[in-house]
Amino acid sequence: MSLNTAHSHGGVLIYSGEWILIFYDGVEMSFTPSDPVPQMKGNKKGRLYLTTHRMIFVNTNANDTLQSFSFPFHTLRGVELEQPIFGANYIKGSVLAEKGGNWNGSAKFKLVFYHGGAIEFGRAMLEAARLSSMHARGPPPPYVAPMGAVYQAPPPAYTPSPAQYGWVPFETFPNAPPAGSVYMTDAPPPYPGVGSYPSAPPDSSGKGAAFYDPASGNLYGAPSAPPFQAPPTYDEATKKNM
Repeated sequence: MSLNTAHSHGGVLIYSGEWILIFYDGVEMSFTPSDPVPQMKGNKKGRLYLTTHRMIFVNTNANDTLQSFSFPFHTLRGVELEQPIFGANYIKGSVLAEKGGNWNGSAKFKLVFYHGGAIEFGRAMLEAARLSSMHARGPPPPYVAPMGAVYQAPPPAYTPSPAQYGWVPFETFPNAPPAGSVYMTDAPPPYPGVGSYPSAPPDSSGKGAAFYDPASGNLYGAPSAPPFQAPPTYDEATKKNM
C-alpha cells in the first residue's frame, strides 16, 4: 500500500488500463500502524474507489496530511466484514506497506460506511482480490510514482459495463465519480487486476512475465512458489457474524 500517491487535483489518480468499478462517497477511515506514521493519526473522511487493481481512499479534507491511500489487493491481510448490532457496518483488516510507498511496516485499518453498502462493497472487493490473485505469479516491483503527464480520464475508465463485471453490485452503487474528478497517467498498473496482467512489452524470455515495472521497463518472471496471500472469501470474512 502507498501513501499520498493516488490523488491529483482534488480527485483520484489511476493507471492507464485500470478501471473504477465502484465509487462510494461518505466513508470514514482510521488506522493503527505498527510503527508511528504521523499522516495516519485521526479519522479520515472521504471517497472510496474499488478498481480492477486495488482499493483507493481519497480524503475530502484538503488540509489533511493524508490525501490518498492505495490498497493493492496483494497487500491486504485478514479482511473481515463487520455487522455490529449498534452502529454502521464496516470493513476491517491489515495492510502491508509497499517498498517506496511513503511509509513502512503494516497497519490495521477500519472503513466505516455510514450510508450503507459496507457488506456489498466488501463482498465485491473480496471477489476482485480473488480474481486478481489468479494472475499473481510473483512479487510486484517496488512502488514507483507514475511518470509523465496527468490528464482527465475518459468516461469508460469510471463507467464500467455491468455485462463485463456481473459480480459488481451496480444497483447498490449506481453513481459514478463526479465529472472532472478522475485523472489518469500513461503508466500501466505494476500488478495484475481482475482480468489480466498489466500492459507490458512482449516477453521474449520464454519464462512468462508476471509483472511489468514501468520505471525500469523490466519484466518480472514467475517464480515457482508465489508469496501472494489472498484475502478471505466473503463467507470466511462474515461467518463469525452470522
